[in-house]
Amino acid sequence: MTPLAPTPGFFDRPFAHRALHDVAQGRPENSRAAIRAAIAAGYGIEIDVQLSSDGVAMVFHDNALERLTGVEGHLRLSTASALKSTPLLGGSEGIPDLNEVLALIGGQVPLLIEIKDQDGAMGPKVGALERATARALRRYKGDVAVMSFNPHSIAAMQILCPDVPRGLTTSAYRAEEWLLPEHLRTVLRAIPDYERVGASFISHEVNDLDRPRVAELKQGGALVCCWTVKTPEQEALARRVAECITFEGYLADLSA
Repeated sequence: MTPLAPTPGFFDRPFAHRALHDVAQGRPENSRAAIRAAIAAGYGIEIDVQLSSDGVAMVFHDNALERLTGVEGHLRLSTASALKSTPLLGGSEGIPDLNEVLALIGGQVPLLIEIKDQDGAMGPKVGALERATARALRRYKGDVAVMSFNPHSIAAMQILCPDVPRGLTTSAYRAEEWLLPEHLRTVLRAIPDYERVGASFISHEVNDLDRPRVAELKQGGALVCCWTVKTPEQEALARRVAECITFEGYLADLSA
């Protein structure tokens, strides 16, 4: 079966990583302000989702709250209402949920949603966050795709949202960067689940784009994106392999 690809043009523009964030300008990661700025600039938007204690998909990157809010504790232990009232550091707004973000974007630019692994083990204990994400997407009419480092998550989305394009977030899985067993890092590094989960693209670590498996997938028809480009010079190198980039810390070239 041919995997469901994003709409033509979905990856024709760069994606602002965690939206177009800049704390110095009052735009924290994954905030409404950063999303509004990305829309105004014409970039695609990449966001992350985590699960609240009452089963709501929240737009937030970390498992823990402290780095981005100054509040101790884990996001999954707080209700959506409490999280919405928890201000993001460097901004004036609380943590948004996915429904709010979808309403804010409203199809104006492409949206790429990364579903975060919930137990840190990249294992099959998935479902709750995927269901919450699927519920939020049910009536969304804009261009959207989902991805995850955890292949089990994308396998679940294949069932829950068969009409939403799917991809895998992929990595070199270096030991110093991933608290995972060596055998699991070796397996994930080989990207063995691409066909099984019905993926049509990967978003691969920018410093590992020369990996033979990336070239093999691209030759087989996969769209290759990458994360996270941080300079124009790195962008120029990445574009030798990647058809699309996710960027932060500068303004990527919309004409590339």
